[in-house]
Amino acid sequence: MDQEESIRFAKKYLEDLLSFFSANLTVSSSCDDDVIELSVPSSEFNSILIGRNAETLRSLQYIVSTVLRNKDAALTRVNIDIADYKKQRADRVAVQAREWIEQVRKTGDSFVATLNAADRRIVHHVASEYSDIRTFSDGEGRERKITIAQGSS
Repeated sequence: MDQEESIRFAKKYLEDLLSFFSANLTVSSSCDDDVIELSVPSSEFNSILIGRNAETLRSLQYIVSTVLRNKDAALTRVNIDIADYKKQRADRVAVQAREWIEQVRKTGDSFVATLNAADRRIVHHVASEYSDIRTFSDGEGRERKITIAQGSS
């Protein structure tokens, strides 16, 4: 299955999965850096499809990605966003990261937070905008933490 077929398959597969929730929604799809981007519009099913702490959303993503791998698809990495949940979360994390950075600049003390991989990536990205701030991650699995510190990288 080539890239275009992979994208079409992922879109259709997600739409079929959503129909099990009685959510007959049209998914929009694109590809960015070899990642299939699937966007589900806002509906009355948002809370069910996203789930507590986005667990359902991550599970849907995992299922679609696993099926693509099992079909030897050219593209297997999938990012699903429901009602712009991930985009809004990224915006909130970026604002929080800027506040943490200002706190580090003001006090000189490093700041440590336990964040998931996606949120750590956002903090690293925001911190890269500051020449006097460096970030690094330590730990394993769910215990992985990000440190924001003064100094150049």
